[in-house]
Amino acid sequence: MSPAPIQDGQVEVAGARMHLLEAGPNDGPPVLLLHGAAFSAQTWRELGTLQLLAGKGYHVVAVDLPGRGDSAASALDPEAFGPALLDALGLARPVVVSPSMSGAYSLPLAARSRERLAGLVAVAPVAIERYLDELRGSDLPVLILWGELDTVVPLAEADRLAAALPHSRKVVLAGARHPCYLDAPERFHAELTAFLEACLH
Repeated sequence: MSPAPIQDGQVEVAGARMHLLEAGPNDGPPVLLLHGAAFSAQTWRELGTLQLLAGKGYHVVAVDLPGRGDSAASALDPEAFGPALLDALGLARPVVVSPSMSGAYSLPLAARSRERLAGLVAVAPVAIERYLDELRGSDLPVLILWGELDTVVPLAEADRLAAALPHSRKVVLAGARHPCYLDAPERFHAELTAFLEACLH
């Protein structure tokens, strides 16, 4: 089987053009990939995540967040940007994969627009303290992924998030740093695909 093609594209969100990479069938279960501060949508191409998920039949979109990668800055704050992005992309109830900095976008979406998501993969996200009370008790399925050696967002934050979310599962990747998907890509992809199967099928 030939690898799934990855398309470069763009979408306008509140008047600002956002760059994206897209793969997989348009009618496949949707997955939205966000990124951390030192990364971009391209990270998911380089890691093989886009091709892997597209090959499994998912409709995968990786977005450069505002002012990052090839995306313009946005007048919207992160809390408003998340719902506007889903509207612009036309994604109905995706699973959102959210590492590090992108937690400022995904956690308010999960807390305040729960009905718009099928699930969340929280990869050592920032802003847990800000949204923890709003998330507490949510029935949203959440996979909490952390690197054992994370020195950026302490592992104790994973415990706090897991304690607040009754439908969550915490996985610590041995020997991995803050961007744990780079250090343990096979384990990361195995956990991610198992979670997607549970949420989207």
